[in-house]
Amino acid sequence: MKIATSVATLLCLAAAVDAGAQGPAPALLAGERAATITAIPGVVAADAKWELIWASFLTADGIVGTPDGGVLFAQEQSDTIRKLDAAGKEYIFVRDTHGAGSVSLDAEGRLFAVQRACTDTARPFSAACQELTAVGVLHPERRTLANGFSDGRPFGRPNDVMADGRGGAYFTMAGAFHVSAKGMVSVVADQDIRSNGIMLSPDGGTLYVTNQKSILAFDVRPDGTTQNRRDFASLADDEGADGMAVDNVGRLYVTANRGVHVFSRQGQHLGLIPTPRRPISLAFSGPDKKTLYVPQMGAVGPDGKAWMTPEGVRNTAMTIYRIQMQAEGFKGRPK
Repeated sequence: MKIATSVATLLCLAAAVDAGAQGPAPALLAGERAATITAIPGVVAADAKWELIWASFLTADGIVGTPDGGVLFAQEQSDTIRKLDAAGKEYIFVRDTHGAGSVSLDAEGRLFAVQRACTDTARPFSAACQELTAVGVLHPERRTLANGFSDGRPFGRPNDVMADGRGGAYFTMAGAFHVSAKGMVSVVADQDIRSNGIMLSPDGGTLYVTNQKSILAFDVRPDGTTQNRRDFASLADDEGADGMAVDNVGRLYVTANRGVHVFSRQGQHLGLIPTPRRPISLAFSGPDKKTLYVPQMGAVGPDGKAWMTPEGVRNTAMTIYRIQMQAEGFKGRPK
């Protein structure tokens, strides 16, 4: 693997020392908001602080922990999967990902991705590009699981992905779907849903799907298909539910506009972990899986101001923060 450098990473790493230091809270960087942590028993302490570890003018989405304590994330615009090790060093892990926008590892080390192909306007594609979006495996071997439905319809723009532990995966795309290891696509839900994130419970028996202001739950059958759609939890006074993760006792963590919401296994709202920026994805990692990594929207430019793009150009800048937790991530699989 080759270490990749990022101008924004070098600019922001100096701020990481202050951000994670003890004592008075550091001054906010441009674009950040105050994020005072209130204790959630067994989850996070009141004195926990966010540490800035990475930033770029390109995305860091669909993050997942790795067995060595680092994380992998998709960077759609550079057509790569990137890795941050536990020390914060950045590597290119996979190239030529066909626009991978989110990744998921299974217990056997297979790296699944939703491949968005030509659908991102921030990528330098020709208008004549006809490449289909897909769900596939990128590592250790490459394989396309599916690039359309059984009736011949192509996929739209896939959003998030979760390995099913059986060689297939769940994914979201204006709904929620499952693709088996043999490439058979089935519908989880495609009516009355504004999906984004997708996650399995630690025992694999429940599938969670975000639905803007709430989280839906489905029972998972032995073949990976689902049944019994129901409302699991509500964000109450927040919206924009996005990425999810679970911890070792089955609590569910959901990013939304205000921060990371924490729910019990029964769907009770246990509290909110405020974030310096709007979070989109999250994953437990670190040597003991007690570090929560959270990619968040926005970054600081070379002039010390919030990075801005010209009018009409999508701003893909992101910053990754991490925070030390009392809770442990689920250790039975990477995420």
